[in-house]
Amino acid sequence: MTTQTTIPSDAELTELRREFHRYPEPGWCEFRTTVRIVEELERMGVDEIHVGPDALDSEERLGVPDDDVLAEWFEKAAAETDRTDVLERLEGGHTGAVAVVENGEGPTVGLRVDIDALPITESTDDDHRPAAEGFRSANEGYMHACGHDAHITFGLGVLRTVLDGEFSGTFKVFFQPSEELLGGGKAMAAGPHVDDVDHLFGAHVGLDTPVGTVVAGLDEALALSRMDVTFEGESAHAGLAPNEGRNAVQAFIAAADNIYAIPRHREGNTRVNVGGIHADNAANVIADRVTASVEVRGESTELMEYMRDAVDRYVETAAEMHECEATVELTGESIRQDSDEELVELVSGIVTDHPDSLSLVRRDALAASEDATYLMQAVSENGGTATYLGIGASNPSGHHTPAFDIDERSLSIGVSVLSDSVLTLLA
Repeated sequence: MTTQTTIPSDAELTELRREFHRYPEPGWCEFRTTVRIVEELERMGVDEIHVGPDALDSEERLGVPDDDVLAEWFEKAAAETDRTDVLERLEGGHTGAVAVVENGEGPTVGLRVDIDALPITESTDDDHRPAAEGFRSANEGYMHACGHDAHITFGLGVLRTVLDGEFSGTFKVFFQPSEELLGGGKAMAAGPHVDDVDHLFGAHVGLDTPVGTVVAGLDEALALSRMDVTFEGESAHAGLAPNEGRNAVQAFIAAADNIYAIPRHREGNTRVNVGGIHADNAANVIADRVTASVEVRGESTELMEYMRDAVDRYVETAAEMHECEATVELTGESIRQDSDEELVELVSGIVTDHPDSLSLVRRDALAASEDATYLMQAVSENGGTATYLGIGASNPSGHHTPAFDIDERSLSIGVSVLSDSVLTLLA
């Protein structure tokens, strides 16, 4: 079944991955990253490059940082590149890109890769290869700790391979921003470039799977809703006149206590957590404002929505009980969408026939949250098929840790399997 494609060399893929690893940027701030992606797309000569608001539906973005944060990262990128023509289209957090190549009649196949990084300070230990070999994060306090640098490399590597191959149809690569915030998938799925996609691939590197192992279909992503909650009351002297205050801390504690006590549902697993709690009041001042972040997850989208609706209800009730006002702002969300058997079977055959004797896992549980599911759902609702692959990388530490790294042999494996899958559909 393999199409025997010729992919970029290991050295080329490694160089790309290490450059992106060195310059991580958080969600909706991937200005330099998007510029570099565009430069690579221009060098390849793809037919269309869509960036900024042309790449997604800006109104559907979730968790966009404050203007001062966006400006700080924008100015940093502007100091490191002269591509003002690209940057001006990204200003305001309109990051990400869609690349399109066309060659006559045929199906439209898509590949989605994510491009953002995490607010984690990368390890400086001698046994951490990025530190030892000089490609540790140059943006202190931020790090590609989940492999999105490898995912960008997958997207660019597969594009080059498809362009060098023989195909009939259209191939699109979605370089999606803000996956870690679960803020970009919904916006990109609502954009103008997904509607005609017949088949879609997504991929994730690592996931505690050894290099040389490929999971043809990752399922059971936990649906998630993440919210910023604010309680506002009225301050007063805690000793002299506590009765004159409206205590936002009391309202928050009542809400948090009940949020953790949301009845679990008989139809599947649910999760809830409260974090990022902040109040500026001194011990002798009745608090007039409290902020916190809340996230809920569910084994299905419906279970997540059950938990989210309960949070809304408990926040409103607690605020009323303590004569406060409360707001709940949705900052991130993902849904569950499992892989389609048709593409799982296709990828399984390609892995089985691969000349490098790869190991195949047909299906496995992702057991985390992932907003590629929005694009998968959009394709499915339009009558198409989608699957989300796992590319083993023997990562020496878990994801979202300061010592996260990958075995870079996974780069060529991912590009090869994804390219063969795409070109098989476009044959």
